[in-house]
Formats: sequence, structure tokens, C-alpha cells
Amino acid sequence: MSVKIKFLGGAKTVTGSSHLIAAGNTEILLDGGLFQGHRDAFYTNNTTFHYNPRTIKAMVLSHAHIDHCGNIPNLIKQGLRCKIYTTSATKDLADLMLVDSGKIQEEDVRYVNKINRRMNLPLRKALYTAKEASRATKIFRSISYNQKFCIAKDVSATILDAGHILGSGIIVLDIKDAEHSLRLGYAVDLGRKNLPLLNDPVIPKGLDYLIMESTYGGRLHRPIDEAQSKLREAIFRAVKRGGKVIIPSFTLERTQEVIYFLNELLKEKLIPLVPIYVDSPLATNITELFNYHLDFLNEKTRQAFSKGDNPFELLNLRFIREQKESKVLNTDKRPMIIIAGSGMCESGRVLHHLQNNIEDSRNMILVVGYMAQDTLGRRIVERNPFVKIFGVEYELNAEVVVINAFSGHAGQMELLEFVSGCLPLKRIFLVHGELEQSLILSDILTQKGLDVHIPDKDEEVLLN
Repeated sequence: MSVKIKFLGGAKTVTGSSHLIAAGNTEILLDGGLFQGHRDAFYTNNTTFHYNPRTIKAMVLSHAHIDHCGNIPNLIKQGLRCKIYTTSATKDLADLMLVDSGKIQEEDVRYVNKINRRMNLPLRKALYTAKEASRATKIFRSISYNQKFCIAKDVSATILDAGHILGSGIIVLDIKDAEHSLRLGYAVDLGRKNLPLLNDPVIPKGLDYLIMESTYGGRLHRPIDEAQSKLREAIFRAVKRGGKVIIPSFTLERTQEVIYFLNELLKEKLIPLVPIYVDSPLATNITELFNYHLDFLNEKTRQAFSKGDNPFELLNLRFIREQKESKVLNTDKRPMIIIAGSGMCESGRVLHHLQNNIEDSRNMILVVGYMAQDTLGRRIVERNPFVKIFGVEYELNAEVVVINAFSGHAGQMELLEFVSGCLPLKRIFLVHGELEQSLILSDILTQKGLDVHIPDKDEEVLLN
């Protein structure tokens, strides 16, 4: 039986992860991610399929980040009718994430069409609506970690804990017929050891092939403990001068990690007792799911919950849902910490907080996550003297602090350690990384005598 991989997305980039496995006549999708980029590229990439969604036998979803699950409602519109297997935590998180994605697209289309009407240009449609997104998870099927399940006569799958976000998984496919067997691992995205809240990633054994991320293939992460000390130093400095700390944060996992560290610092009285706001209805809903899916958290966190020590309940912490409450923060001149979405500063309420605070040198923009190329977040990280927000240019006077130790992605050493635990391998495919990062990791692995390939988008590879 021939086995092929077609790299549909997340190849030589960090967005739009999706890969097609063809085992004989059985077609399986690993992830169905949304390509995130400029508006025209967004529509082109997410609506152009070099395969037929109707013929897919099954999808296995690694986790609930939009660049891995965000195109599923659109795939369903295009004829996808298979079951989607994932963990129960991912199913519940994806439900929230996809509906929010639909809302953002509807809002974006309304804004664009106002301009297009004035300019007599064709009107656009949302890729999918919030209502369409809400129906997507109806075809999801919950699978427990380490539970082997059958996809087709000759294909079974297992989901292992990836340690990346709540419910995230490393996917292992076992493909065999009467004469041959093949074991394929999919570690995209891969977490780190000793992250707060989560278990360490599980290393799959006996793999023949591995598809692995390379987001930080050329970077060495600082220890996660360093994130807490740097967070303390930054907050103390900003509050001392009477400023606000604006933290653009991904609503899923990063926000919860930041709250966890703030809780630890407050318990030790290492930072001033200032108001802390989580200004995101989505982040608020996601945090509630952490309380529900305790089985996916590490032993230390579960024990804390059992003793009534909820890391997400702080006396000075307030979750904001209503927009009018969010706007009040702009006129409040007290020192405070505002955690708001989105993580790369491309949409969401964080844009309003940046707009109102970026020109004041007392304030601080605290970056705790990856900022992709061509995003407002990347321009802030690169400390451009002027940046545009809602089309208006603002002077970047606020202090910019970047804490890379917060990353939930494995760094170079962790990726190398993971590969070592998977050996022997016939071949490694590096995806989910900007080309520069992938090449650095590829060179190191090649020097170790491993066969490494960095595929192009839509490239098809036949496995032996």
C-alpha cells in the first residue's frame, strides 16, 4: 500500500497548518488550520484547495489554535463530511475559538464593504459566519490521550499529550496492510518541559517518519522560571513610574499562564497590588474551561484546585466582557495591568489600549508571545518609531519589553531532545516555521546523520 503526504499549509510558514495523508484509498487530514495574513492572501489561501474535501475519510485535530483548526467551518461548507477526532478539551476550546473567528470575519467584511461601496468595488463575503462556525464541532469526536482508535481498515491513530496548550496532542498514525507497516508521528505544535499548568510532552516511540514544527528551530529558550522574574522586574518598573502595563496575549493558554505567574508573584508579595484586567470575553470563557478540564492539567495544578487554591482567582483580578467596561480603562489613569487579545496585535481590544497608551513613555507594552512577520506586534517588537493603528500613525514612546521565556513552543534544544527520543527515524519533515528557522534546525539534524526535508506548500512526498 502506498502512503503519501501532501503538505497543504504550514509549509515554510507558521500559519495554516494542514497536511493530507493518503494511505491507499484512505485520505486523512491532520489539522485544518486557517492561513492568517493580509486580506487578499487570507481569502486566496483559505479558499483554494488542491484536494477534494468530500473524499476525506477522517480528520485528526492536534489542538484548538486557529492556525490549526480555523478553516474547519469553511471545509465543511466545501463538502467535508468526515468525523473529526480530537481530545474533549480541544473540542470545547475549538467551539469557542471558531465562533470568535467567525465573528471577527463578519466584522472585518462589514468594515471592508463600507469602503468598497464608496469606491464601487465588489463586495466581499466572510469565509464563514459565527453561526456556521457554531455547527462545526457537531462532527467532532472526543478521544482520550493514549486511546488507540480505528480510522479505516488499515489505519489507526493515537493522540499523546503535546504539552503545548490545554488538550493539545501529538498524533501518531499506524498504517499497515498484509505486507507492510508504517508509523508516522505529527508533533505540530510541540510544548516545553516544566510549563505551568500543563504536563510535559510525551515522546512517541517506534516512529518511521516524523512531521515536526520548527517555529524556534534556530533559537534557544531561556528557562521558564526566568519568565516569572522578568515579569516581576517589568511590572515593578512600570508601576513605580505610574504607568500601565499592556500585555497583548493569545486568549488560549498564554493568558492563563500570565495569570498563573501573576498569582505566584502576588502570593509572594513580589509585585505591587495593582488592578489586573483580562479584557477579552473569549479569554474569560476559555479560562472557565480550564476549571472544567482539570484532568488535562499537571499534578501540581490539580492539587492546588483540590485545596481550593484556584490560580485564576485573584482579589485584584477582574475579567471584562462588556465593551463599555473596556473603554472605561482608557480614562482610568491609575497604574494597572491589562491583558487583552489578540496576541499579535492584529485585532481585538488590545488595539484600543495600544491606541490610547502607546505614546505615553510611562507605559509599557509587555510582549509574551510570538509575533509573526508583517504584524503590528512585530513592528512594536522591532521598535519602529511610528506604527499605524486603525490607519492612524502613532509614535511608539511606551517602553517595549519582550519576554521570550514565555513561549509555549519547544525551542531548539527541546526539539533536538524530542527527535533523539523518537529515533531511529527514516525521515523528518520540518514544517510550521519561517524558512530561516527551519534551515538552522535542518542543518543541525543533518549533521547528526538524519534525513531531513523542508517541504514546499502543496508538495507531495511518497513514503517508503
